[in-house]
Amino acid sequence: MPLPPFRQAKESLGGRLRDLRKDAQLSGRQLAALAGWPPSKISKIEYGKQAPSEADIRVWCGHCRAAGQVPDLIASVRNIESQYVEVRRGLGTGTRRRQDASVRLVEQAMLVRAYDPLIVYGLLQTAEYARAVISQVIEFFEIPNDLEDGVRSRMDRQRFLYKGDRRFHVILGQQALLTMIGGADVMRGQLDRLLAVSSMPSVRLGIIPAAAALRVLPTNAFAIYDDRLVKAETFSAELTISSPREIAVYARAHERLALSAVAGKDARALISSALRGLADGGRAN
Repeated sequence: MPLPPFRQAKESLGGRLRDLRKDAQLSGRQLAALAGWPPSKISKIEYGKQAPSEADIRVWCGHCRAAGQVPDLIASVRNIESQYVEVRRGLGTGTRRRQDASVRLVEQAMLVRAYDPLIVYGLLQTAEYARAVISQVIEFFEIPNDLEDGVRSRMDRQRFLYKGDRRFHVILGQQALLTMIGGADVMRGQLDRLLAVSSMPSVRLGIIPAAAALRVLPTNAFAIYDDRLVKAETFSAELTISSPREIAVYARAHERLALSAVAGKDARALISSALRGLADGGRAN
């Protein structure tokens, strides 16, 4: 059985600290003696059984002559307990709170990079499409039904497409154009919306054709807010990632996904093909 993400994060952090100790040619007992800690604390931290405090990180790096690693390691410590939020717990009062948090994230960012392989990214959704998506979330997780409040908040996010100098680089899988959300009429409206936003100066919309060669193997949808924060989603959890080193991995993945995507007129051609498929009563090739 795979480890919970927060446990994986602790083990990953412990591995990095173990490498720093070994690079400094210190044994666990030597480092413990220098720090004034019991030897068991070193092994617990290195094997992910105990999360170090920020003070522990500073002491560890000081004795290992790795002061330059302190900011990134402290960011990892701050992130460990907060990065994994069970979806149902996060939606305990309904969808509005989570949507409002997304509004604040976009408001605070000047560059938003997002990827979704299966459905249209929330910032580009029509109200009808958003209503169909959020209603499925409410039904699946059996949470309080605040559908209209959730939709209203998601639509509020879109004002930032027109406000200030923000830039949005959104990459969708071609399947996102074909996944039937809310029925054919809703999909027609959504695809028309994508055609419109694809020409906006603030938006770069890329679509990865189904037969494209990928430069990186994607795992799930994610969004990067500047170089400050990543939000990634699984079926059961939402990950909040603030470690600079991990953010850089997502940024590199987004760059490589963009290499497989088409944009501009080629992206609009795929959207138009999907629209024609709806008009023909079938699915586009």
